[in-house]
Parts: sequence; structure tokens; C-alpha cells
Amino acid sequence: MRTVTISLLPLLLVITTFCFGFCNGNANVLCIESEREALLKFKNDLIDPSNKLSSWVEGGDCCEWIGVVCHNLTGHVHQLHLAAPSSPPNDDASLAEMEDYERSKLGGKINPSLLELKHLSILDLSKNNFSTMQIPGFSGEIPHSLGNLSKLYYLDLRGDNWWPKDLEANSLQRVSVLFFLQYLDLSHVDLSEATDWLQVTFKHPSLLELHLSDCNLADDSSPISVNSSKSLAVLDLSWNYNCLSSIPMSIFSLHGLVSIDLASSSLKGPIPDYFGNISFLEVLDLSFNKFNSSIPDSLYSLNHLRFLSLSFNYLVGKISSAIGNLSSLIHLDLSYNMLEGRLPTSLEDLCNLKEVNLSYNKIDQDISEILQSLSRCSLNCLESLNLGTNQLSGLLPDKLGQFKNLAYLSLAQNNISGLIPMSIGELSSLKSIDVSENQLNDTFPPRVVSETHFSNLTRLTTLSASGNMLRFEPNSSWVPSFQCETIELHRWHLGPRFPQWLKFQKKLSGLDISHAGISDVIPTWFLNISAQFNYVNLSSNQLIGGIPYLNVRETLDLSSNRLTGPLPRVFPTLEDLILSNNSFLGFLSEFVCNSSEQRWMRILDIDTNLLPEKFQIVGIVGSNNSMSGELPYTLQNSTSLIILDLSEYYFSGSIPEWIGDKLSNLIVLSLRSNNFDGHIPHKICAGRSLQNLDLAQNNISGAIPKCFNNFSAMATKNKSSGDLEIWTTFQSNVFHLSALLVLKGREDEYSTTLGLVTSIDLSVNSLTGEIPKEIGNLIGLRSLNLSRNLLIGNIPDIIGKLELLESLDLSMNRLYGEIPSSFSNLNFLNHFNLQSFENSSYMSNHLCGPPVIKNCSTNGVPTDVTNNGGSNEGSNGRSKVNWLYVSIVLGFVMGFWAVVAPLCFNRSWRHAYYQKLDNVGNKLYVFWATRRM
Repeated sequence: MRTVTISLLPLLLVITTFCFGFCNGNANVLCIESEREALLKFKNDLIDPSNKLSSWVEGGDCCEWIGVVCHNLTGHVHQLHLAAPSSPPNDDASLAEMEDYERSKLGGKINPSLLELKHLSILDLSKNNFSTMQIPGFSGEIPHSLGNLSKLYYLDLRGDNWWPKDLEANSLQRVSVLFFLQYLDLSHVDLSEATDWLQVTFKHPSLLELHLSDCNLADDSSPISVNSSKSLAVLDLSWNYNCLSSIPMSIFSLHGLVSIDLASSSLKGPIPDYFGNISFLEVLDLSFNKFNSSIPDSLYSLNHLRFLSLSFNYLVGKISSAIGNLSSLIHLDLSYNMLEGRLPTSLEDLCNLKEVNLSYNKIDQDISEILQSLSRCSLNCLESLNLGTNQLSGLLPDKLGQFKNLAYLSLAQNNISGLIPMSIGELSSLKSIDVSENQLNDTFPPRVVSETHFSNLTRLTTLSASGNMLRFEPNSSWVPSFQCETIELHRWHLGPRFPQWLKFQKKLSGLDISHAGISDVIPTWFLNISAQFNYVNLSSNQLIGGIPYLNVRETLDLSSNRLTGPLPRVFPTLEDLILSNNSFLGFLSEFVCNSSEQRWMRILDIDTNLLPEKFQIVGIVGSNNSMSGELPYTLQNSTSLIILDLSEYYFSGSIPEWIGDKLSNLIVLSLRSNNFDGHIPHKICAGRSLQNLDLAQNNISGAIPKCFNNFSAMATKNKSSGDLEIWTTFQSNVFHLSALLVLKGREDEYSTTLGLVTSIDLSVNSLTGEIPKEIGNLIGLRSLNLSRNLLIGNIPDIIGKLELLESLDLSMNRLYGEIPSSFSNLNFLNHFNLQSFENSSYMSNHLCGPPVIKNCSTNGVPTDVTNNGGSNEGSNGRSKVNWLYVSIVLGFVMGFWAVVAPLCFNRSWRHAYYQKLDNVGNKLYVFWATRRM
């Protein structure tokens, strides 16, 4: 989210810069000795990992110290600038760079010696860490005596929004005595206990600019009368998420406000009309809230408004033609709402518009009409236009080329058709264009795009036009005039040769040319330029040959090609690797199990290749393969695994403790049909995200752990979505997960409903003991299979609380006693047409009571067990055997293994047998035909 604030202290900043440069460079000014000693005391209580304050030494001139600004005439310490770097390094920063950033922060505590700097007017200690560097868990507190700095007019103690809050305050009364204070920034300081924040700040006599972003502000319901002539002009209460329940009404009494930022504060209901009373308002940010009204007419009366953001709300209705009254508007963001209908023609009156974002709405209009309105007045101003994900239609007009200053254009995910106009090449300021997922392919043959379309786009860095089935046929010697960072042309026809013009893109970090009709080898020059790639998608082409290496940092998709040779070497930071449907050779265990550097891999899909083993990490693993032995311990390094399916292998030994301990992000864990023995490790219960646990068909013994109630993902009924997604950097930045699960006795693939499925299958093992009642706490469980074990005791009554249960199988155990009456609550069992509670479901158990036929005695056991010692035993205690059934079974088994089975396992016998049948058939046909003649 873009943050825009208006500072009323530009003169202050100019003076600060001038004084800092002039005073520090003036060797004739010496600091006051008492103030130098105060600064040294202040330094002694600080922790300075980067030795930033190395110049602060005994006997030195403090006016020359870093961060210290003295008054040019008196020598008194006038300003103190000790802020940490404004932001951490970007995502590509190395570990060393991140460590340097952390080391640049000051820690420790704020010594009261600062109060001896009586002439201090500017104090900036922002972005530091005055808590965790000294004592873990210690929370620093703003000194109560800070109010003694009576001449202070600029105070910045904001924390770091990337880390837990370092400072806290239970009251802001100490601020009220700073009578000259004009600028106060306590953003990211914990003010959850400071219930007086509204009273103190809104009544402060001289405060002009107040920033309390992300402070855990509590509602202040006490009445407060604010003088309408109050000087406060800039108010930032953003990111107080789930703290403020409503907008403090006293805000609307501050008629001098020019900037209000209430973004991300969970505000809901209609947008109040009272904003219209603040007639001089220039900046209004109400984004990332829960407002659900139409846009009130009062907002359209704010003719001084320059910045308006109402994005990420639930606004409905149409945009009024009164929007034309916002004649000063420069930035308009109404994205991610439910606004509908046509845009008013009064947009043509907004002559100062530079940035317009109306994406993710329901605007239904011809694109040419919108561009016509915008071109009448803001033609030379407009720099950014985003109308993506609406219901726009029509053709792109040639007039698009008239927007000479347009740098960012997005029309993605609409119904725009026709040609890409040649005039797009006239947008010489264009940096990013996204026309993906439209209908720019409505004729046959597909529309042809040539290099002329890109003739003057020298500043282009992002080209996204996927999903339009266009044909690009540049001259073979074409050298693009642009250097793109991202190119996405999925479903364009670029082949049959690998696009040679990509050779000249030296800054490329993201590339998607999947499904592009390329039938070629991957050229060597492409491998050599790939060191800077973050993601590459070459899937669904006809690429041939081998790939020795591809240094892609995050996501690589080469699936559905004809690639051969060994698996390519990949970059250690790679998160998603998709190589399925090729002809790669080699041993994947060498890639996964012996690479301790592949710690962050989320997706590894190598299904349908020529490998002796298949291993899809998220981790979907093919079944019925040849891996065996104990699980490789290096697998525990893949801590980002979401799905781990190792079913139908030949793994043996005990289930390792680290599966639950290290792989705590697992959603699906299937070790089905292996040779695991030993007990179920208790540390498996650390997998709080686990929704599907399948350990069936092994040799596991011992009791079912009582800690199963720690599976918190199975202990909730509320699932927000059935579609499990993880963010990637290609194809809409999302990857939809799927998994093969065995439920209700059959194996099915679950994708769009995977997030709703919760199951435990421990069947066909040698588990002993009773069913732990703690399973009854897993109220979100939909399938439970404990059949074919050696479980004893009663069925816990609490299982009847699993009201979402669709499948329950407790058969083939040694359970006894009465079936709990609470099972009548399991309504979903019948909803899925399961023949629940048949006698066969309780085979080998000694259960009684409804719904089975056997009655219970007074002590809760079946009456036939009480009377006869068993339901199928005669008076002599021997079983009554029906020899007819036995002979039928024996005959079938002998016939099958003597005749049919050899044909299944011996290929030559099978061919000879069917050839003999064919010959007999031919002879019968000839005999029948000659008889008729």
C-alpha cells in the first residue's frame, strides 16, 4: 500500500539540513561541557553493535559528533539525529546485508541524561531497538521525565514496523507538557494501555503533525470537546488493526486537518458523511477497511482533495457524476471494491489526474469510452491507469498513443477484443503494460504482432500479455529497444524456434513463455543469461535436448516438454521446481536427500519421467516405486514442506521424531503402505497445521498417542476456503495444491476441496490399547479409520461430538461394550449414503446396543457373549463351520492360482494362451461357415 502524508514542516526540514551541514562543519563552535557529559552518559546506556557512535569520545567536541547538531551561535546541542536506516534490505539481500541492517540499530535504554539538553528542539531516535538487544523480553518505556525537554518541537520515537514493538507507554501525559511540540511520531510504539491518547493529542496547544500508526490504540469513548480552531493538520492513525472499532467522532471537529490516514484499522459500516465538514482536506486514505456503503456525496464536495484512496473495502453502487467536482484530484484509488456500472463522463473534468486505479470492480463499459473521457482533460497528466479485472469490452482505440506521459497501464482480465493498436508503440514513457487474459484473439488466424508495436518503448520494464493467443513474428535480426525485467507471453505463438530476441534482455528476472509453440532446444546463451532469473516458465512446449543447469532463484517450470538427460542442477534457493511430463533420467535421491542446501523448497514435481523413483515435494510423491530403507534424515532440512506423500514405498524402521518436530508446516502426511514399525512418535503431534494423517498399512504397534488433540487444524470447524494456495511468482502468483487421499475406502485426488478435508487413517497396523478420548476434541475431523488393529475397550462417548464426521471405521478390533448414544449426532455419516453401523463395520468387535442387533446386558456386554461365550460358538465352544462356503472358497483359490494367475505373471504364457484361443475361434468360424454353404 502506498503511504502518502503531507508534512507541514518543510521549513523545519530545510533548517535541519542546513544546520546539520553548517554546524557540523563549523570548527569555531565548541559544545557546552555539561552537554557533552550528558551525551556521554546517554551513550554509556546504549548498545551500539555497529560502533556508530565511535566519534563520541571523552574530551572531544560534541558538535562534531555524528548525529549531533549544535546551534550555530550558542554552541548548545540543538538537534539529535540517531535514527536507524529507514527500511531493511530488499528480498534479494544476502544474510550479511541483513545482519548489517540489524547491527545498525541502537539498543539498550534511553538515559535520563538527555533531559540536561535544555535547548534540544529536535530528537529523532526512530527505527532503533530499545528492548530486545539488552534483555530478551524486556520492553522499553518512554521516560516519564521526557517532558522536561520544554523546548522540544520535533519528537520522533517511532519503532520498526518489521519487528515487535520495542517501546511502550501507558500514558501520554508526559507529551502534554511539551508545549512547543509541533511534530510527534510514536508509530509502532505500544500504546494499548495509553487510554488518554485522544485527550492528550487532540487538545495539545501547538501540535501540527501526529503519527500514531500501528500503536494498538484502544477506543477512547470519553467525551472530548475540541476547539474548531485547533491547529492539528496531519493525522495518521493507520494500521491500528482490530483496535479501533469506529472513527473517533472528535476527528470531525478538527476543521483544520489537511491529511487523514485511517488505512487498515478494521473500520466498518457506512463511510460517515462528516468528512465533508473538513473542507480543506487534501489527503484522505480509508483503504483496507470494511466500509460497505456507497461512496457518500459529501466526499465529492472536497474540492481541495488531491489524494483519495478507498481501496480494499466493500463499497457498492455506482461512481457519481459529482466526482467531477474533485478538480484538484491527482491520485484516485477505488480498487478492490464492488463498484459497478459505467464511469461518469465527468471524469473529463479531472484535469490534474496522474494516477487512477479502479481495478477489481464490476465496471461494465466500452474501454474506448473511458479513454475518450480521460483524454479530454488529463491527456498530458495521466501517468498510471489500472482498469484490470473489471467487465470492460470493446476495442483498444488508436488514441491510446496520445497519452504521452503514461508509464503504467493495466487492462488485464477484461473482455477487450480486437487488435493491439500500432499506436501503443508511441507511448515513449511506458514502463509497464499488462493486457493479459483478454480476448485479443477473436479471429483466425491469430492476430499478428510485429516489432513495430514496440518501436519507441525504450523504457519498458514489464510486458504482460498472457492468455490472448496472439502471434509474434519479429524480424530474425530484431534487437528490442527495451530492457525488460518481466516478460509474460503465455499462450502467444512465438515458435517454432526459441525466441532469439530474448538474447538481448540483460535485466530479465521473470519470464513466462509457456504454451508458446516452441519446438527447439534451449540455447546455450539462454542458460548463460539465467543467473539473474527469479522465475522461469517454459512449460507446455516441445522443447528437446538436455539442460545441464538453470540458475533460477525461486520458481522453475519445465513441465510437459520432451526434455531428456539427467536432472538439471538448480540454484540452492529454489522454492518451486516442476519438471513433470518429460524424459529426465537419474536418481532423485541424489538431488533431494544429499543436498542440505535445499532448505526452502515447497514444490518438487517430477511425475511422469524416466526416474527409478518419483518424488513430488510439496511433497507429492508417486507411488509404487523402489525407494527403500529408512527415511533420509536430510529430508528434515526441507522445513517448508506442505504435503509429504511417501505412500507405497518400501521404507522401514521407526517413523522419525523429526517429522513432526522439523516439518511443522505439513498439511498432508502420508506414509501409507510401507514397512514402518515401532510406535507413533509423540513429536508428530507438533504438526499443528496437519489436516490429513495417513499411517495405514504398516507394522506400527503401541498405543495411539493422547496428544493427537494438539492437531489444531483438525480441531476447528471453520475453514475459510477449500482451495489451498501458496504464492509463487508466475501465473497469477499462486499455485493450487492437490493431493491423493484415501477416504471411504477409495483413493481420490482432492484439489479445490483439499483445505476442507481432515482425516486420520491408522488402519491395518498392530496398534493396541484403548481409543484415546482426546480424539473427540478434533471436532473438525471428517474421516476416522482405526480398523484392523488390536484396539480394546469401550468406544469413547466423546467421539459422538465429531459432528462433521463423514466416515468412521472401527472394524476388526477387539472393542466391546455399548455403542455410545451420542453417535446419533453424527448426521453427516448418513448424508453421504454410507451404510453406517452395519454389523460388518464391527466385525471381530463385541459391541451391542442400537443400531446393531445384539442387545446389551446390564454390565454393558452383548447378551450372546454373556450367555454362550460367543455369538458363533456351539455348546462345546467350537465354531460352527459351513463347509459349503469353505469348499467354494477353496475351489476358487485353487482354480485362480492354477489357471488365471500364471497368465497374469508370465507374459509368454499369456500370449500363447490368447493365441490358442484365437486359433480355436478361427477354426470354429471356418467350420460354421462351411456348414452353411
